Amino acid sequence: MSYNLSDWRPEDDNYWNKKGKYVANRNLIASIPCLLLAFAVWFIWSAVAVNLNNIGFNFTTDQLFTLAAVPGLTGATLRVFYSFCVPIFGGRNWTVFSTITLLIPSIGIGFAVQDLNTSYLVMLTLAGLCGFGGGNFSSSMANISFFYPKKRQGTALGLNAGLGNLGVSVLQFVVPVIIGFGAFEFIVGSSQELVLLDGTVKKVWLQNAAFFWILPVILATIGALFFMDNLPTAKSSLKEQLVIFKRKHMYLTTWLYVMSFGSFIGYSAAFPLLIKTQFPGVNPLSYAFLGPMCGALIRPIGGWISDKVQSGALVTFIDLFAMILSVFGVLFFISADNKSFLGFFLAFISLFITTGIANGSVFQMIPMIFVPKESAAVLGFSAAIAAYGAFLIPKSFGASIQITGGPEIALYCFILYYISCIFVTWWYYLGKNAEIRC
Repeated sequence: MSYNLSDWRPEDDNYWNKKGKYVANRNLIASIPCLLLAFAVWFIWSAVAVNLNNIGFNFTTDQLFTLAAVPGLTGATLRVFYSFCVPIFGGRNWTVFSTITLLIPSIGIGFAVQDLNTSYLVMLTLAGLCGFGGGNFSSSMANISFFYPKKRQGTALGLNAGLGNLGVSVLQFVVPVIIGFGAFEFIVGSSQELVLLDGTVKKVWLQNAAFFWILPVILATIGALFFMDNLPTAKSSLKEQLVIFKRKHMYLTTWLYVMSFGSFIGYSAAFPLLIKTQFPGVNPLSYAFLGPMCGALIRPIGGWISDKVQSGALVTFIDLFAMILSVFGVLFFISADNKSFLGFFLAFISLFITTGIANGSVFQMIPMIFVPKESAAVLGFSAAIAAYGAFLIPKSFGASIQITGGPEIALYCFILYYISCIFVTWWYYLGKNAEIRC
C-alpha cells in the first residue's frame, strides 16, 4: 500500500465520514505510543538522578537538578527544528526517524550508570541526548493537526498530547519496579548496591531504567512505519512556514503555552527532586509519578471542554486562577509552621491538573487563530519554546534552594508569570474588545 495520500479533505464532512475519520484515527493511534515513549526517554533522568548518589556517585544537589534539567534544554532546542520537519519530510517519515533515535540515549545511559567512574561530563552529555525525546512532541502535534478538521482538533490534539505526556508518569512509575528486577542480569549487566534511608542496602539494576525502553521503541517505530501516512496538504517549504514569525499572535499564544505545557513539563522534571529536598524521609519515586499522570490524563478533557464551550480562552482564563491558588497551596505546606507532605502533595497534584487543563485549552485556541499550515507551525514552535520549562523550572528550584535554602522564590516568580497570562488571555482572546475571540 502507498503511505503517501494523494487526496485529503478533512473539512469536507462527506469525505471525513466516509474515509477521513478512519485514516485520521489510524494515524493518531500509531502516533500516541511513539510520543509516549519519547516522553519516557526524555524524562529518564528525573527518575535516575534521585538514585545516583545512593549507588555510589557523589554529585551535588545542584548537579542532580541540572541532570534532570538539561534534557529539557536540548529537547526544547530540538523542537524548534522539529517544528518545521513534518511539512518538509512527511509526517510518517519523520515519526519513524525521530522515534528510532530514542535508542541512542537509552543504550548510552544503561551502560553509564553501571560504572561509578563515569564522569559528570559524560552523564551531562547523555542527559542532553535525551532531548531527542523532547523534540518529538512538536513534530507529532504538528503532524496530527493536519489530519483533523478544526472543530475536532482540540480533542484529537488533547489525546495525542495527553496520552503522550503520560510517558513521564509511566517512566516514574515503572522505574522503581524494574530497577529491582535482576532476572536478565546476563544481558543488562550486574547489580549495584542501593543504600536506603534507614541505612540498609539492597541490590538494584539502575541500568534497567534505560534499557527497558529499547524493545518498546523498536515496536513503536515499526507501528509508525506500517500504519502512518504522509499528507499532500501538509507539504510546505520552510519559507512558507517561517511566515508565522510575522504574526503577533504567534508570540502571544506561545507565551500562554509556556504557561501551560512549560509548567507541566518543568514540574514533572523537578517533582521527584523537590520531594527529596523538602521531605527527606519520603521516597520520591513512590509518589512522583502521580503528578504527571494526573496532568497528562486531564489534558484531553481540557481540549474536549474547550471544543464543547467553543472557547479555549474562557477555559484558560478560569484555569489560571486555579493554578495560582495551587501554587499558594504548595507555598503554604512547605512553610516551617505548616510543613506537611500530604498537603504539599495534594497542592502539587492540583497544580499538575491545572497545567493539564490549560495544555488542552491553549492548543484548542491555536487552530482557531491561524490557518491550517500556519497553525501546524505555531503548534510546533510554541511547543518548542514551552519545552524550555523542563530546563528552567528545575534550575529555578535548584538555584532558589542553593541561594535561600528553599524553593519559595522560584514559586513566587511563577505566580507573577501566571498573572501576566491572565491579562494576555483576557485582553487578546476573551474580553469584550479582544482582537480574536476564541
